[in-house]
Amino acid sequence: MHTTFRLNGKVVSVDSDPTRTLLDWLREDRGLTGTKEGCNEGDCGACSVIVTDDDGARTLNACILFLPQLAGKAVRTVEGIAAPDGTLHPVQQAMVDHHGSQCGFCTPGFIVAMAAAHLKGRTDHDDQLAGNLCRCTGYAPIVRAAQAAESAPVPAHMHDTPVDAPAPFAPATEDALADWYAAHPNGTLIAGATDVGLWVTKQFRDLGDVAFLNRCTDLQTITETDDTFYIGAGVTMTRVLDAIGDHYPSYGQMIGRYGSVQVRNAATIGGNIANGSPIGDNPPALIALGATLHLRCGDTRRHMPLQDFFLSYGKQDRAPGEFVTGISIPKGRVNHRVYKISKRFDQDISAVCGAFDLDITDGTVTAARIAFGGMAGTPLRASTVEAALTGQPWTAQTIAAALPAFAQDYQPLSDMRASAAYRLQTAQNLLRRYHADLSGAAHDVRMVSA
Repeated sequence: MHTTFRLNGKVVSVDSDPTRTLLDWLREDRGLTGTKEGCNEGDCGACSVIVTDDDGARTLNACILFLPQLAGKAVRTVEGIAAPDGTLHPVQQAMVDHHGSQCGFCTPGFIVAMAAAHLKGRTDHDDQLAGNLCRCTGYAPIVRAAQAAESAPVPAHMHDTPVDAPAPFAPATEDALADWYAAHPNGTLIAGATDVGLWVTKQFRDLGDVAFLNRCTDLQTITETDDTFYIGAGVTMTRVLDAIGDHYPSYGQMIGRYGSVQVRNAATIGGNIANGSPIGDNPPALIALGATLHLRCGDTRRHMPLQDFFLSYGKQDRAPGEFVTGISIPKGRVNHRVYKISKRFDQDISAVCGAFDLDITDGTVTAARIAFGGMAGTPLRASTVEAALTGQPWTAQTIAAALPAFAQDYQPLSDMRASAAYRLQTAQNLLRRYHADLSGAAHDVRMVSA
């Protein structure tokens, strides 16, 4: 497998296994050990690099980034943040001035994330650095350093440009992907690799035949009509947030806690749906919205309510050689809310994720769509709870009367994230929270009052 890209300003060509990670290649073959291996699963940010293509620059986790995904792009590691003559980048100098480094292990990842934010003019430092973990200095001096560097000009060498290079194992169109997948129905499709990457780094799996989807641009379209958003399966979660975050603020706030900036820059909405995880955060939100899923196998296309895609744990309604092409999301659902419950507020897997979307007319519930993740082997609607609410007045008394119905809809399991009893009680409490939310009462779980 041959891959050509730009590394710290110079064009390089690599011959390697298609599922070798950029992190391993940098450290083992190039001696660029500033990019650290921490969690090796895209959680800690120690391996952050800047990747630039025709859509601009973004931070990604090198530990779950396969080399073929870089074909034609430009990569900048921590070794390339300072100028060629050794002059420190403004964020590097600010880290020195504000004592932002102690043991130093996490520092290269922070520098890369800060330099990328500086390049793009981002000043939302808490969000931009949420994917970089520090156990020594703490975040205060690091954030002060990022603030201090805000007004400094971007060094010229930071403006990378892609290179003209062929992409191996990368169909350029949906038609080409359909042909490849029909011929390799047991193959692995790799979009952002935020999940598949762990199959390699944690499970040491041989993925067999693979196709990288990053050049399949017709899967990366977003189309808006008067009543619908159509989002292609290859659209990253960063772009999903940009596209619909203002239209559905509660959903947008949840996406802002979906992994880190580095993860959202790679993860795709289609991948999150197609992997069928019972704790994926997108499906409950989209099921509650009444979203429609679009699939293709060869020349045959199918459309189904998203809720019907998930059959049982690890099993989806998807034939061999069939892939997700996109999802249609209705607009105008003013009562849509999503609540993510996790041990950490940022960048954590949900214990429970609940989504609510009720129609309320003249104080009466006329229709209800409620869906949860983390409560069953699949993302699942709370049909009994919905029935208990529909036709009833939208009051605290109605809410209280509907709570026992959760035990009919869900029999959750206990695991390392939460007990079954906690999950069931939390689901009930989220319905109370939804009522408080729509009633205008304070409901932010981070605000505590005596």
